[in-house]
This record gives sequence, C-alpha cells and structure tokens, in this order.
Amino acid sequence: MSDNGHGVGSAIGAAFAAAQSEARCALVTYLTAGYPSMTRTPDLLHALQEGGVDIIELGVPYSDPVADGPTIQHAGQIALQGGATPRGCIELVAQAREEGLRVPVLLMGYYNPVYAYGIDMYVRDCVAAGVNGLVVPDLPPEEAAPLRDACVAHGLALVYLVAPNSNEERIARIAAETEGFLYVVSRMGTTGATADAAGRELVEQIERVRRYAR
Repeated sequence: MSDNGHGVGSAIGAAFAAAQSEARCALVTYLTAGYPSMTRTPDLLHALQEGGVDIIELGVPYSDPVADGPTIQHAGQIALQGGATPRGCIELVAQAREEGLRVPVLLMGYYNPVYAYGIDMYVRDCVAAGVNGLVVPDLPPEEAAPLRDACVAHGLALVYLVAPNSNEERIARIAAETEGFLYVVSRMGTTGATADAAGRELVEQIERVRRYAR
C-alpha cells in the first residue's frame, strides 16, 4: 500500500499517521454533495471539520447508483434535482478550500461520470480544486489503468475497495496498488443501514486484510 508521498494525495496518509500518533482511530465521514443543496454543502464540510473529522468522503451523485441503498439514493436524487454535476461537486471543494477547509477530501462516485468528463481532465480539475483522492466503487483494479496513471501523474490518491468475498491473491494485489488507505467493504449488497450486524465475520475480514496492508 502506498501513501502517495507526493502531491495532494499525501495528505490522506498524513491524516491517518496523525491519528495513529494520538493512539486513536481516524474518523472518516461521508456526505453527498448537493444534499440538501449545493449552497449548503460547503457549510456542512466546514461543520464536519469543526466537529473533528480526519477525512471527508464527498459523494458525487449519479443517476444509476446501483451500489447504493435507499438513503444515499434519496440524497443523490435530491442533489441531482438541485443541479449537482461532477464539475459542480469539484467546485464545491474548491469553494470550501478557499473558505478554510483543511481536512483531506476524497470524491466518491461511479466511473461513468469520470470517463464522460475525461479522465485526465477530471483528475487535473480535482487536484486544482484541492481534492486529495478518489474512491470509485465500480472500477476494479484490472480496469483502472487509465485512471490510475492519471492519478499517479498528478499526485491524486486512488483508493481501492476489498469486498468480503475477495480471495487472498486479490487482497494482496489491491493492497499493493491502493493509495492512502485500503477501503474494506463490511458486507455484500448495497450501502446503508441494516438489521444484520457484521460481527465476527467483519473482524476476521479486517484481520485478513491487515496482513497485506501493513
């Protein structure tokens, strides 16, 4: 696992290192860009920073969010109705940075909008706005070379996900290629609240992944 020691992506590794030096876990929060409105989002980002979060995941709304549960789907629909676009989400980060936002921000969203935007241009605009990394849940490492190359070239972290059904070989590969941190998916299915607790299975999954992520 790399900490992307150059460029804006290095701030992610630094945030985890700072938390570790204080003998605590890093607090990473998620917020849908444009919910409840585009104008409110920068204020919410600042509120998260003031509340002590270490890293913010800012979700980019998409019209076909196949991996998301009803809560995030609902937030995304409202954001899209309010005019949220990939470019607009990037500009929200730029605005928040100008207003004093310091914590690392990752844009989390689907690959199709990134591809339609233009991969290199998307990465360039993210870096210029002060985005520190990307999480693209529907982009497996086997197909990520164009985006990975652009991120490496411009110093933006590209974070990969490990699913509960990933085998040892796949975990090792993802751990070697991810930047900043390794995103462990707690359970199969869509995101959101569930009555089923992951329990011991999640603990075992984390222990298994840590063997490769150190």
